[in-house]
Amino acid sequence: MRRLGLSAWGVLLGLLLASAAGAVPTRRFALAAGNDEGGAGTRPLRFARQDARTMLGLLSRLGGVAPGDSRLLLDEEPEDFLRALAEVEAQARVARARGERTELILYYSGHAKDGALRMGEGVLELEALKRRLEASPVDIRIAILDACRSGSLTRTKGARRAPAFAIDTGPAQVARGLVLLTSSSADEDSQESDLLGGSYFTHHLFSGLLGDADRSGDGQVTLFEAYSHAYARTVADTADSGAGAQHPTFSYDLSGQGDLVLTDLRGHDEGVLLPGGAPAGAYYFVSPLGLVVAEVDKAADTERRLALGPGRYTVKRRLADRLRIGEAEVRRGSTTVLDESSLRDAPFSDDPVKGAPYQTRTRRAYWTLGLSGGYHSFFDSPTRDNLFLSTPMLGLEASLHHYFHEDWRWDVDLSFGSRQATLALPTLSGPLYRYSLLNVGTSFVREWPLGRASPFLGARLAYSVMVRDFTDTRLPTQFYGVVTPGLMAGVRWPLTHHIELTGRARVHYLLYNVDEQRSLGYWELGALVTFRL
Repeated sequence: MRRLGLSAWGVLLGLLLASAAGAVPTRRFALAAGNDEGGAGTRPLRFARQDARTMLGLLSRLGGVAPGDSRLLLDEEPEDFLRALAEVEAQARVARARGERTELILYYSGHAKDGALRMGEGVLELEALKRRLEASPVDIRIAILDACRSGSLTRTKGARRAPAFAIDTGPAQVARGLVLLTSSSADEDSQESDLLGGSYFTHHLFSGLLGDADRSGDGQVTLFEAYSHAYARTVADTADSGAGAQHPTFSYDLSGQGDLVLTDLRGHDEGVLLPGGAPAGAYYFVSPLGLVVAEVDKAADTERRLALGPGRYTVKRRLADRLRIGEAEVRRGSTTVLDESSLRDAPFSDDPVKGAPYQTRTRRAYWTLGLSGGYHSFFDSPTRDNLFLSTPMLGLEASLHHYFHEDWRWDVDLSFGSRQATLALPTLSGPLYRYSLLNVGTSFVREWPLGRASPFLGARLAYSVMVRDFTDTRLPTQFYGVVTPGLMAGVRWPLTHHIELTGRARVHYLLYNVDEQRSLGYWELGALVTFRL
């Protein structure tokens, strides 16, 4: 009887301790980084930055991460990444000092090569990152690494078919409370998909965290549920790809801890509900851009919920011989119940994923802003007549890259130059004046990337305003404006991840009428330093 009493007291004490532990407030932090650029020897990715935005948005909406407890890094260097991690750790120390339990979710999508993450021109060794996380002053650390390389429709992220990174998949023995999820094993490639608008692994992890991985139906998606879901779906979707099947890996060491809840769907009314009476099958939810943003695999007579954000989605359910297609609009703060009768039969040719705008664009569009310097001069003899002078120029320029088509850009530029001269004409000589030139132009340019250098050729249309302002106030100021078509050529070269140097030459043609109509050409040589936004 005494042993039984001690056992009962032990059970009771354990329950009380568990209850007390559960009452400790938990503070969750998140650091998400996306790098489309991987430096020399890699092609830019399309979706790494967007994957980071998507994951951080999900963790903020459903993962319990407060706005001030998250960091988003886009195309930053390793120093920036480590600095942001240090800031999060400093916040965690303050929270722990107040008695709060702390968790950190670190997400990275980008390139990897030779055991290191490639962040622009910088590298971050994976073993060094792992040691940093092991020593991090946070109770639970979860690192999700989606590092691969690019291709065409299905591309690999990283640099080659060698191991993208090496992380053990067995139980870690050094750190307590460290979880590592990777998008592929050490000897495999990871892959992106144009139709998904992101990597396979991140897409399925994201879709699972929205609710598709909630197999228990309790409204919570745990770490194990999310990983199991992402693993199965990633392997299935990549089995027939050119790079081969991709197998995510999992290193799990949570000594004395139960499974972690990553997203909690309870209390969030926004989303789509598939009632128990809806047919079984895989339902795909497609954005207005034609991208599959989430999916859910529904069994017969079971109710499934997907916590989609507000918006209008095309719903697709694929049958053996046709599609079932309809629409679902999710309003803020409300649940949309999918009505099977609202779906219509359609042939496979009506698949809403086909014809998506992203399928014709293989690189992410971006802007650059720059400062230019150069020299402007005319080919013809009127320069000797003081009509058009050679002059140095300074200017500003904005360029939109890859928006209209891959490796095309659109430039808008403004430049100004000025110099003093003395008038020397057969009928009048001696007056001093200031000659000023203002150019406003726009160009369409085609680039040909060759390693790091990108030669280019384009057409330009400019409006030039020339002014002669005499110091002698008795002589009138003279203005002349003209539209000038031309051609340009040059080469662009990145100095760092964000800063580029461009050298170029322009040739233009213009008509003017002073005493008689004449035509002549002018040339410009210049250099441009740009900052990538």
